[in-house]
Amino acid sequence: MILFPAIDIRNGKCVRLTQGDYKQEQIYNDSPVEVALQWENEGAEFIHVVDLDGAKTGEMTNLTTIEKIVNSVQIPVQVGGGIRSMQSLKNYQSIGIARMIIGTAAIDNKDFLREAVAAYGDKIAISIDARNGKVATNGWLQTSEVLAVDLVKELDLLGVKTIIYTDILKDGMLAGPNFEELEIINELTKQDIVASGGISSTVDIRKLEQMDLYGGILGKALYNGSLSLAELIKGENDAR
Repeated sequence: MILFPAIDIRNGKCVRLTQGDYKQEQIYNDSPVEVALQWENEGAEFIHVVDLDGAKTGEMTNLTTIEKIVNSVQIPVQVGGGIRSMQSLKNYQSIGIARMIIGTAAIDNKDFLREAVAAYGDKIAISIDARNGKVATNGWLQTSEVLAVDLVKELDLLGVKTIIYTDILKDGMLAGPNFEELEIINELTKQDIVASGGISSTVDIRKLEQMDLYGGILGKALYNGSLSLAELIKGENDAR
């Protein structure tokens, strides 16, 4: 299972939110590039970046910062947050992003979703951010009536390769992922499932591995020191 250290960017800084609440922000570092280099030095094989400003506005507010990250590390970077047009995808492709994550537009603009998957194939991932089983959009500020499980089935038919599933109520709470929902989704599809939200211990990670998930995104637990990426990567390598 791939462990993805997360770098959430707001106003050019590395921050963490609690349950996606922009009012509950903690700034961890003024330089997301420094953080990316730290995770690479600790053995990360892939970095997960979120443009929080973009998630709210649909604008590529932090493109310059994200490009600096890509140019500073030797490992692949995946990016999400506000990707709602083919031009956004083209811009990210041009700076060397390995995987581009579509969230809100997977609900609001199916024509764009189909065009994106047709053009970029497995370089497209879909972020399903759910609150009580229903998909949230626009930086988690709105909750749709679409059930996460129904969206997974639809994405399967479209040929989507990778899904990032976040239980919003677990995000930043350090109380473990929503294992039950993840298991349901993983059994529904052959797509690669990445768990996000609430991963806070090696026990959580081992359980996700036992569920045969493709990956897990690590956020707050890394930043507050509950988990050490270097130790986790060493453990992963020793187990192989």
